[in-house]
Parts: sequence; C-alpha cells; structure tokens
Amino acid sequence: MAATALAGSAVLLAAPAAHAEVVDVDYQCKTPIGNKGAVSPIDIKSVESGGGHKLTMSFQKGVSSSPIELGKGAMKPSALIKLGGAESGDVTVTGPPNSEAIPANTPIKISDLSGTYTPKKSGKVTFTASTLTIKAMGTTTTCTPKNNPKPSLTLDVKAAGGGAPSGGAELPQTGPEDSAVALGTLGGTVVLVGAVGVLWLTRRGQVRG
Repeated sequence: MAATALAGSAVLLAAPAAHAEVVDVDYQCKTPIGNKGAVSPIDIKSVESGGGHKLTMSFQKGVSSSPIELGKGAMKPSALIKLGGAESGDVTVTGPPNSEAIPANTPIKISDLSGTYTPKKSGKVTFTASTLTIKAMGTTTTCTPKNNPKPSLTLDVKAAGGGAPSGGAELPQTGPEDSAVALGTLGGTVVLVGAVGVLWLTRRGQVRG
C-alpha cells in the first residue's frame, strides 16, 4: 500500500504538461514605403526559470524587407505573445539587433526573441504569436497576424504562491505546494499503516484470550 501511495505521489509531482507546434503566421506589415506581407512559421518554446517561464519565439522565415541596406546593428525587433486560456494579456519578447548587414530588398530575418512569463493564475495557458515590431534607421514597421493563427504553445501552469484554478480542491498548505501534495499522499499511507496496526493488535489480543 505504501508503494502504491508513493507511486501516486510521483505522478502528482510530475512536471507540468506542455504542447508545442510550429504554426504558420501570415504577417501583414505596415512599412514606411507601403504594405508588405509574408508568411513565417513561428515556434514558441518555454523553459522554467525560478517562479516563471522563459519564452523564446523563433521565426523560420523573414517577414519584411528594406529598400536600402540595413547595416550591422541597425535593426531592433520585438513582439507580443498573446496569452489565452486561464490567462489573458500579452508577454513582450525582444531580441538583439541584427548581427550582420541585411541587403536591400531581401527578407529581414528576425533573431530569436525572448521574455519572461510569470503565471498569475493556475491552469492551461496558450501562447500565440501576435504583433511584431521592427525598428530600423529611425523608422518603425508594425506587422500584424492576418490569419488568426492558432497557439504555438500550451502549458499547464501554477501561479506563484500555489494558486489553484477556480473550483479546484486544494490541500491545506503549511509549506511549499509540492510538500503539501507529498504530505497529503504520505498522510494517506500513515492512515493505512495505522489501520493495519489496529488490526494486528486486535488479532494479538484474540490469540492471548
């Protein structure tokens, strides 16, 4: 019985489930010289960092171009990742300036963008590519997804401080939430062992009688 309870504890303490996929995003960009459009596959990854998650947004194709060459370090990208499900709002992700010159009239390759997401609510949260902003040579280009893309990433998260989804049962917590879960499971083991002990004492008394 103790082994079964401990196995259950291991399941409860497993890492949060995650689902990720590459999603095609049809960006429509408003540039200083007119509108441009391009489709880029977008990948969003997450790595737990302290009480939050470090998000990395990757572009597999360029999404705009410049009529003039952009010298090294001339272009600075940033983007928004839209939250859905248990959370709402946006996470801002940013990236370094271009490490090499970008020739005129060629697709602008966006470097990986990163930022930190800290859960405010517990539950399943989706992460979807949203507005991309490119600043270069004193100008700003804004690119908005046209095709209402689906989420690139879905995570089951826990809010800081052990917040639970609305309506969810929760163990009394006297310490870290993982300890509370383990204590609840191991507590069940103690009760089972106690019952066995009572049964043993009863039988022992019958034998003596």
